[in-house]
Amino acid sequence: MRVLITGAAGQVGRELVEIFADHEVIAADRGLLDVTSRDDVLQIVTTTRPDAIVHAAAWTAVDACESDPDQAFLVNTLGARFVGEAARSVGAHLCQISTDYVFDGTKTSPYVEWDEPNPQSVYGRSKLAGERELGPEATVVRTSWVCGRYGSNMVKTILRLADEHDRLSFVHDQVGHPTFADDLARAIRLLVVDRRAGLFHVTNQGSCSWYEFARAVLAASGADPDRVGPIATADLVPARPAPRPANSVLDNAALRLSGLPLLPHYGETLDRLVKELRT
Repeated sequence: MRVLITGAAGQVGRELVEIFADHEVIAADRGLLDVTSRDDVLQIVTTTRPDAIVHAAAWTAVDACESDPDQAFLVNTLGARFVGEAARSVGAHLCQISTDYVFDGTKTSPYVEWDEPNPQSVYGRSKLAGERELGPEATVVRTSWVCGRYGSNMVKTILRLADEHDRLSFVHDQVGHPTFADDLARAIRLLVVDRRAGLFHVTNQGSCSWYEFARAVLAASGADPDRVGPIATADLVPARPAPRPANSVLDNAALRLSGLPLLPHYGETLDRLVKELRT
């Protein structure tokens, strides 16, 4: 199978390139493909004629999106439109990565795929609009709190801050599922190879607050988790420009009900990742 991966230099994109290594991979990073250019997207897709496209390219700087909505919608929405159009033109199966930010976070239980989205941030609105640019034959994978070996992410940030400061503070009133890029890539591979259409929530299992997650990261590194203290989102200084959903917990209902394997508990992968980052 020939697989085109957009955003191939990102933390998920790099894992996708590796996980599809036994197929023919076209790794389209930003230098090779500008997804905001319809002509560029159509040219690379019609030239390479992939069997599948995994659209991992996105502008994920949540706070920056808030101050530049046009750019957010250009990348996250029109980019999806252009990739979807190109995929249809060659009969390629399309899988797009989306986000927990499509929800407002007010639900008191985990969000399933059939809950009504209500994004509160520009980033969330642009990603939801991107989902809606795709037809029913596409696969949409919503995920949350992504961390991994590559790029900037919260695990690396927590380890760095722990090296620089004796005491750390993380919010206790935002809850979600940490998701690790390599586990996510394996799940995406399964959905793409099977050409599974529709919407899937794909996260590692186990929910926690950022405060609890930071404690888990310190514990995995051999440091004292009691160095981390809780803080309310409202007390963050400076305040974050983009609102965050208080409840980002995604129930992987479509995977579970389809009899497909769920990702492992986040603690299992966290231990492995921290060991790798510390060696």
